[in-house]
Amino acid sequence: MWEQAIHDAVVKTRRNLERHPMKFPHITQEQRYEWGESTDWIEGFYTGMVWLCYEHTKDPFFKETALVQMDDFKTRLAERKHLDHHDIGFLYLPSALAAWIVDGRNEGRELALKAADHLMLRFREGGQYIQAWGPKGDEKNGGRIIIDCMMNIPLLYWAHQQTGEERYFNAAIAHAEKSRRYLMRGDDSSYHTFYFDQADGTPVRGGTHQGYHDGSTWTRGQAWAIYGFALSYRYTRNPLYLETAKRAARYFIQHLPEDHVAYWDFDVSIEAGTPRDSSASAIAACGMLEIMEFLAEGDTDRALLNDAVQKSMSSLVRSYSTMQEPEEEGLIKHGSYYVRGGMGPDDYMVWGDYYYLEALMRLTSSIPGYWYERA
Repeated sequence: MWEQAIHDAVVKTRRNLERHPMKFPHITQEQRYEWGESTDWIEGFYTGMVWLCYEHTKDPFFKETALVQMDDFKTRLAERKHLDHHDIGFLYLPSALAAWIVDGRNEGRELALKAADHLMLRFREGGQYIQAWGPKGDEKNGGRIIIDCMMNIPLLYWAHQQTGEERYFNAAIAHAEKSRRYLMRGDDSSYHTFYFDQADGTPVRGGTHQGYHDGSTWTRGQAWAIYGFALSYRYTRNPLYLETAKRAARYFIQHLPEDHVAYWDFDVSIEAGTPRDSSASAIAACGMLEIMEFLAEGDTDRALLNDAVQKSMSSLVRSYSTMQEPEEEGLIKHGSYYVRGGMGPDDYMVWGDYYYLEALMRLTSSIPGYWYERA
């Protein structure tokens, strides 16, 4: 089943590349992708899918295409276009770092290091955190962090490994600590966002942007926590991060519906038509597989996580994938972007497609994506 799903993903990715050369998929509300230029925070996932397809097939078409796309990311960084946010890791890890990991391209390494420098511009010394959105001093967002950033700071950990410069590591650790202390709740659920006083870093309050309400648990945010803290453990070996990742995973598993694919928020009322978020389940599966790499065979948590991954991925393949719909552009249906805001409440999500394919690759060939260099 996994191999068949990967084959379907490869076929559809190639067809998308051929039909929409040098275009990137953007989210709509019409169960399809809108193809355009690289102007959002999501394009790196598409290039990451291209690299995964290359690793699976060794077809030079995929490598050549990924390298051309990397040139687009290079231009975007040089011109500082649409980069006033923290999602630099999402853009440059699956594109530039992937070129270094998979093909030994020094230009990919150099581009990833420049991207790390750009992300460092968002580190606020006074509060010891990475500001999520907007310019420094922004009245609304100047003191805001969000859980998604746990998946962006691996770029800084990696830059420290490459250069030995402590500033990268110190910023990543400081942000991870802020996230662990303030974004994670005592019951192992998570806030989407947290606000700090911009002047002195005093914690103010937790909240949400894309979740159901400030005190709810947005499922994609919980998935970011699972995977993000697991990656922080990989880079630091701080046992607190592994424990945080495991606890976040247990919470996610315990609150899943019968088909093991998450709704868009764990606290929303479930009615006919309540949106799912298949992308949250795909991300969580990758995070659980990452955690399992650090657990012994007889570990009870390993058994729990493995069972959850098998059930969730089986459900995604059988009931959410487009394997039986060969003309569709997306890989998994029923993802959600920003339900409260009416943006893509039930659609294809390119990050969902990416993590779905990454999980399948992890399950079949132990290819773990592009969040760290491989031994």
